[in-house]
Amino acid sequence: MTSLQPSTLALQIPPTSAIAAETVALLREVIPRLTRITVFIALGVFVANLVVSFGLIQYIAGVAGYLTRPANLPDEVGTAILTTAASTTAGYATLAEYRESGLLDDRATIVAVMINTFFGFVQHVFTYYVPVLIPILGFHTGVLYVSIRAGISLAITIAGVAIGGLVLSSRNVDRSALADLETGHGDGETGDASESGAPPTDDDSPDSPRDRAREAARKTAGTLRRIVPRLAVVYTLVIALITHVDVAALTGVAEPLTAAIGLPGASVAIVAVYSLDTTAGAVAIAPLIGEPFTPRTAVITMLLGGIVSFAVSTFKRSIPFQFGIWGPEFGLKVIAVNTAMKLVFITVAIAGLLLAP
Repeated sequence: MTSLQPSTLALQIPPTSAIAAETVALLREVIPRLTRITVFIALGVFVANLVVSFGLIQYIAGVAGYLTRPANLPDEVGTAILTTAASTTAGYATLAEYRESGLLDDRATIVAVMINTFFGFVQHVFTYYVPVLIPILGFHTGVLYVSIRAGISLAITIAGVAIGGLVLSSRNVDRSALADLETGHGDGETGDASESGAPPTDDDSPDSPRDRAREAARKTAGTLRRIVPRLAVVYTLVIALITHVDVAALTGVAEPLTAAIGLPGASVAIVAVYSLDTTAGAVAIAPLIGEPFTPRTAVITMLLGGIVSFAVSTFKRSIPFQFGIWGPEFGLKVIAVNTAMKLVFITVAIAGLLLAP
């Protein structure tokens, strides 16, 4: 057997000094960017938590009542839509209560879910898109992407209003069910401590501004603990990849397909990452904006990633959430409608970006 000569080993194993130099160079590239992003995320999430804590986000959703009436839905549904802007789970749970009580039938509930879309998006603007995604993508690309996603959500809401105006009538709404809702579903209990004689609790009085600020800071710290470590790992791997690997050449086999719609070959890898994790996908594409991606092609790539991610997110999040709220049968209908509407309007948005001058 031929033994390896020291000179051969020297060619195969980089010198320690070279490895150290590359590591230092990588850290010099990663740490400043990661620090800047972390600061923006911390500030943005803290302000977002303050907005939610002080109830200011509800004013944004105050227009809900103006949407439910043209859709032939009762004003009470606007309460659920308003609630969605602060808590998606609470908003959906309120709609589920209206459906179970008989106030809304299945058709009216589906329309209400569609109208809910934009107000669910509003919450993510404050808690994710502005504090997290825009700092990662940069102002120009980030605002363009968030604006288009807002437009998609608003289009679904407007479509819900239009469909409700066309297909809903008094047959789809049983206003007599409100009496049961207002009296605890007919059990004679209102649940109001002031009327039942129960002593008031600490929850009856609002927290002080200092307590609300502390709670916002606590939630912010939890968000940072969840996001930043993952962000650091992904960002380091991405920077190392684009430093040592020609990503465009690596995905060059897909160049004919992506070139047909004006996207770089590297978009295939970005779509794959984005479909698994949206934050990781944004981190992956951010260093490539400018070359080979323009802000427009970057946004198109992320929208494509969003389409691919539906299959993943459906199993990871939508099925457990929607089935838990509605049950399997109606939950499957809600998932189908949500997915279909998003696919339609994301496709329209992509076509618009491709055709724009």
